[in-house]
Order: sequence, then structure tokens, then C-alpha cells
Amino acid sequence: MTKFVFVTGGVVSSLGKGIAAASLAAILESRGLQVTLLKLDPYINVDPGTMSPFQHGEVFVTEDGAETDLDLGHYERFISSKMRKVNNFTTGQIYESVLRKERRGDYLGKTVQVIPHITNEIQDFITRGADQSWDGATDVAIVEIGGTVGDIESLPFLEAARQMSLRLGRNNAAFIHLTLVPFIASAGELKTKPTQHSVQKLREIGIIPNALLCRADRPIPDEERAKISLFSNVPLDAVISVWDADSIYKIPGMLHNQGLDNLICEALAINPPPADLSMWENLIDRLEHPRHQVRIAMVGKYVDLTESYKSLTEALIHAGIHTHSRVVVEYIDSEAIEQNGTEILAPFDAILVPGGFGKRGTEGKIAAIRFARENNVPYLGICLGMQLAVIEFARHVAGLDLANSTEFDQASPHPVVALINEWMDREGRVEKRDEGSDLGGTMRKGAQSCPVKPGTLAARIYGNVVNERHRHRYEVNNVYVPKLEAAGLVISARTPTEELPEMMELPNHPWFVGVQFHPEFTSTPRDGHPLFSSYIKAALEHQQNRAGA
Repeated sequence: MTKFVFVTGGVVSSLGKGIAAASLAAILESRGLQVTLLKLDPYINVDPGTMSPFQHGEVFVTEDGAETDLDLGHYERFISSKMRKVNNFTTGQIYESVLRKERRGDYLGKTVQVIPHITNEIQDFITRGADQSWDGATDVAIVEIGGTVGDIESLPFLEAARQMSLRLGRNNAAFIHLTLVPFIASAGELKTKPTQHSVQKLREIGIIPNALLCRADRPIPDEERAKISLFSNVPLDAVISVWDADSIYKIPGMLHNQGLDNLICEALAINPPPADLSMWENLIDRLEHPRHQVRIAMVGKYVDLTESYKSLTEALIHAGIHTHSRVVVEYIDSEAIEQNGTEILAPFDAILVPGGFGKRGTEGKIAAIRFARENNVPYLGICLGMQLAVIEFARHVAGLDLANSTEFDQASPHPVVALINEWMDREGRVEKRDEGSDLGGTMRKGAQSCPVKPGTLAARIYGNVVNERHRHRYEVNNVYVPKLEAAGLVISARTPTEELPEMMELPNHPWFVGVQFHPEFTSTPRDGHPLFSSYIKAALEHQQNRAGA
């Protein structure tokens, strides 16, 4: 029988519930347990797929093609199991499901209400998510409830968790509450009152936390911990100090050293083997003792909100771990390049253009790509970054003046990137899409395997097959591929059915690769990722060549 740990938050958002939940999962997994994680989002959107990155940050994509909260990326980076569509659901999905049942008559004419119908549906989603996350049995499911205690939209989820813990019975559910202990500089003190009030609000709902994770910018002294314990009615050893760390990968050790996993195991009446966090300790050692340093220019339009590129920045950190390098990522606004030129890129060891949507800033990205191509600077283009690399090559090498994407210029005489109206999805169904289709339903999403062209850089990186996740709407136009190949561009991977370009490279360049997929979604600190490791090695070689010039 699966046991559940519910993680709630209080005082303010963005305290790191996802990192805390993932870190606990990593510790429990190191103790030999089969662990999964679920994220419950209280917003009414069906998923974050159409939400602005400024609103929601990165959209993470699972292997089965679900667009989910970015916390699922943390989950996959911290534990070995892969997340699926069932691991993330929203208020929108819950109400959509209940309304479909009501229309079908499943409720036999009863008045449909938040309690019991919405709360029952939430519990069903939680149970189904836990059951379907592993091919085998799940020992512990950690359920992160989005929002903060006191938010009106979170109440149904908290009520569902309370009901579920009662239904499951003693030793089958535990609660962890993450809260803030702010330091007031003018008073020179850490203040415990917000935590006291947050726990009080949680208890009013009927939830008594088994442990408090107290976030602060510094370790919380025992005196303050004792005060929190007294006024929150939580045992002192269950008041855990979680201070700011320079790496999220230090959090499992921080929580384990304060006994959080033992507290949870006791609450759930389980006695797994001791934790083995040696892998995490080795990762931290590599992070803190790099042999090299490289500077990467990430050219994008969401540079003021780095959460938009969370998986990508983490993938670069992972590559640094596995190449003994400190990777310094600097975000360059592509619109600034449009205004001021590419001189700002000269000091960098490599250039990267990530995925994105919309026309704004694209000409600045194209200018950055041209700079990388003409100056032999290692370049990695992801999704839109590959499409723009094809556009740049078409314009300036293949002689296709005014080449563009139909996403940006419907009247382009050379639409080298276009909306492909018909394609095969992962289940073999033919999907049709056009400019009027729903934004959330016109993308190629999820994992897809493609053969790799022998003798290419892609083959040296991936071998014979590449299997990565997608999230895009536009494709490189096959009509123009022969002209691009004749000019020297190499298509090194194609989809097996439609033969759409998946990877491109320039053989006369030290390292120039574009990929239509999102490799960052499959990178982990444990294993790194072959594409990003190859990219960082190329950046190091470029750095050494410049130093020796």
C-alpha cells in the first residue's frame, strides 16, 4: 500500500517546496524505497502550456507529452523515476473532469459541490498518479500542494489532503509544512511570528504538520527553533532549519543531517535501510572543486526571468559537473543585440540560443548565430535556436534572401521554417494543425526516437539513435532542405515517418549544432547529458585555442 507525504507552504510563495519535496524523495530513494512525486497546481488553467513564462516560468515536458509545472523537472533531476502526465494536475483539470461526469449523469442528478465531488476527484487524481507513476508498486508518494496556506484557491486541495489522510488511517500519511522565517535587518533578528501564524492557519483547516521546514537566509539558532516549536505545537526535532544554499543539490544532505527522513519514516511506520548520499556528496565535491571555468552567452528574450530557462541552466551545470568545469551562464537580451550589435558576444567561450515563441528579439538571435558561425564560436541552438540557425544559414550562405519562418513573416519568399499542417503523433495518429488551431493542441510534444546519420557530430554524441522530448509548433520546411544541404548544411537526424529535420550541424565549424527537441529535459546531475557535455568540452577547447593564439 502506498503511503503519502503532503508538502504544503505558507507565508509567501517561491520558498522552494518543489526542491524540498524532491530532496526528501532523493533521500528516501537512497534508502531503497520506490518514490514518486506529484504536483497539485491550484490555478484554473488546464495546464501551463499557454501561460507566459513571466507568469509561470518554464513549462516542463514529460516523456508522454504533458506540459507541466517546472517542479516536475526538479523531481526528475533528484530521483530516478520519470514523471508522467498523471504526476501534475490543476484545478482546471479537476473541474473539467467533474463537469464531464456531471454532463454524463454520473452523479445521478445530485447537486454537484466542492465537497464531496471536487475533493473526491482530487483524491482520485492523487491515488491514480501514485499508482501509475511506477510500473511496479510505489512505496511513498510525495504530494506537493501549490500555493500558500490561506489562499482561497488552495483550500479544496488542502481539504482533500485532510480527508485523504483520515481515510488512509494512522501511519499512512504525513504532512510537511514549508514556511518563512524572515530576518529583519533593522531589528537584527529572525522573526518567527509568520511561521506561527501559518501553522495556526494550517491547524484551523484540520492539518497538523509532522515537520516544519523553516526557510531563512541563514541557519536558524536553537532559541528560535524552540520558540517555533512551543507556539506551533511541533516537537523541537521536527523544526528543521533550511537556509539559503549556493546549490540546490546540497539540500538532500542538509535535510538528512537534521533527521527529516527519520521523522517521516517514523510517521509512516516504515524502517528502510540507512540513507546513502555518497552520490550527492560526490556531485557537491565536483561542483565546489572545478578544474576549469567557461562563460556561456545565452541569448534570449526572457533574460529578466531566469526561471524561464530552469532546466537549461541546470543541464549546463550538470555538464560542468561531468567536465570538471564551472559553467558561468550570462543572459544576453537579444533585443540589446539588435540595437547595439554583436560586440558584447566577443568575450564568451560559447553561444546558446534557447527555445521560445514569438517574433520579438528574433533578429538579435539571428545576429548572434551569425557571429558564432563566422567566428568559429561553439554554438548550440535548441528548438527555435535551431530554426533561427537554419534561417541564418539560408540567408547568408545559401543565398535565400529574406528567408524566414512563417511564424514571423507570412509573406517571406523563402519560408524555410513553416507550420507543418499534418504530422504523426506518438500514438500513430495523424494530427492536423493550422493558424486557427488551439495553441495548446497544435504542438509536437513528448519523446520521439529518430535515427542519426552516421559519421556526423550528432552520431559521435548520441550514437545511432536520438530519443528526446519535443515542444514546438513549427518545423524546418523540407522543400528547402536540398538547397540548404547543397550549400553545406548537414541534417544529421530526421523523424522516421515525415523525415522532418531533428538535428543540423555545420561540418566546417568546430562545433555548431541545432536541435529541434529539448535535450535539457532529460539531463540529470547523476548522469549529465552527452550533448551538453560535448558542448562544454567544445567551449573549453575554444577557450584554450584563443589563449594560445
